[in-house]
Amino acid sequence: MNLFVSALEHSANIHLKLLLNELNRIENITLSGIFSSDISPQKPLYDINKFAVMGFIDAIKNISFFIKANEAMARLAIKADKVLLMDSSSFNIPLAKKIKKYNPNIEIIYYILPQVWAWKPWRAKIIEQYCDKLAAILPFELEYYDKKARFVGHPLLDEITEFRDSSSYNLITFMPGSRKGEINRIFPIFIEVKNLLKKQDSSLKFELVVPKHFKDTSIYLDISDFNISYDAQKSLSKSKFAFICSGTATLECAIIGTPFVLGYKAKWLDAFIVKRFLNIKYVGLANILYQKKFPNEEFHIELLQEDLNVTNLLSAYKNADSTSFLTKSIQLREYLKNGSAKEVATWLVK
Repeated sequence: MNLFVSALEHSANIHLKLLLNELNRIENITLSGIFSSDISPQKPLYDINKFAVMGFIDAIKNISFFIKANEAMARLAIKADKVLLMDSSSFNIPLAKKIKKYNPNIEIIYYILPQVWAWKPWRAKIIEQYCDKLAAILPFELEYYDKKARFVGHPLLDEITEFRDSSSYNLITFMPGSRKGEINRIFPIFIEVKNLLKKQDSSLKFELVVPKHFKDTSIYLDISDFNISYDAQKSLSKSKFAFICSGTATLECAIIGTPFVLGYKAKWLDAFIVKRFLNIKYVGLANILYQKKFPNEEFHIELLQEDLNVTNLLSAYKNADSTSFLTKSIQLREYLKNGSAKEVATWLVK
């Protein structure tokens, strides 16, 4: 099968790799499109790092490139047997429209659906119009679609193999993000926290989780006292506590069962736009999911913009209840049920 893929994010490519493992057990797969170069012998049309922009301002600056890439991708998809879109709604929804324009009969599967529940809920109708099957990884996403969406489980339950237990740990893990801008804004605050924790308790060890695609750690400026880890799940499963920038890592940590605090600081204009248009109370997926199951209950603390400071981070650390986190983690895993790779693989070969 010639499978056309549009997976622009590093996190999406982690999910894609596991999906390909399942697919290749059933059928020989040849990839085309955009994907991480290390997961297939085929060469992607573009390096995914070219799409690693952060926020509205950066997206506007690169709009000319995105338009050209979108057109090139749509024409490449004409030769494919099936199309798989993953996340990246600003690129993939227009791409789906163009693909259907050039080849109305090709089947398009959207895996890792756009977060229509956070903003622009009207996009759900557009997605259903141009896509044939929608693989929902969050149970409540089905509420926003008429008939094409089905809950398939969550990919993190395919990936996570180590969970935290009730043992006592002395490791503190820091995850300040995967983009230069957010690292520059957040990591200096995390360093201050680390320095104070070190003074208070000399037995503590500190680990900095660096994304696997990072080839240069100089972006972090000061990594003294930190052990460098490229395996977030292993680090989190052996940690007493974690300080995490928002993103998939927060849900990953919640599923593993390690107490953590979400801390994020965006550019002021991006933060203003998000606050103006987002219709959700929380930004952390663990909190969003947990409230669907247990209304009005919070899974973890979120510290955003001016609230992200050393005092508040230390308070979150000192007041963390590891027993409560473990209980909530089990409840969250039960809500998500199972992994998604096998189900989506079955869809693609049918």
